Amino acid sequence: MSQPAASVNVRSATPADVPTILRFIRELAEYERAPLEAKATEADLLRDLFGQGFGCGPVAEALMAELDGKPVGFALFFSNYSTWRGRSGIYLEDLYVTPEFRGIGAGKALLQRIVRTAQSRGCGRVEWSVLDWNEPALKFYRSIGAEAMTEWTVHRLSAPNFGTLGV
Repeated sequence: MSQPAASVNVRSATPADVPTILRFIRELAEYERAPLEAKATEADLLRDLFGQGFGCGPVAEALMAELDGKPVGFALFFSNYSTWRGRSGIYLEDLYVTPEFRGIGAGKALLQRIVRTAQSRGCGRVEWSVLDWNEPALKFYRSIGAEAMTEWTVHRLSAPNFGTLGV
């Protein structure tokens, strides 16, 4: 499909978008070969995007990309902090465009909106992780000037036990 990027509209998500966001999350999990790992529910997304997350308001934000009013992708992000830079940043948790709409500029439009958000908030950076086998994504990120942080290795402790540190 080849539509001009100007026809892609990016807007902030609303609670009415939650079912679509959840569908996109599941499609992304399928694409990333981990469909059983996507356990989020509509209630989770409503709480964390529009409700009381940690008891103090939303903990993440979402954007919707639309083509002629039809949702074609989304981005979900949240604030992080760099002690070295002494300022907050944005961590992009998910960027997803439905396969049949890739190449129309939706992913770039979502990232441009996130960068503008980071700039308006005085953030020091925008960062994200990408699977090392996802060559289409890696190629796209290189094309916009993103740097791979090859000297860093992601580590994770997961619920319910958080490794040997949980109770």
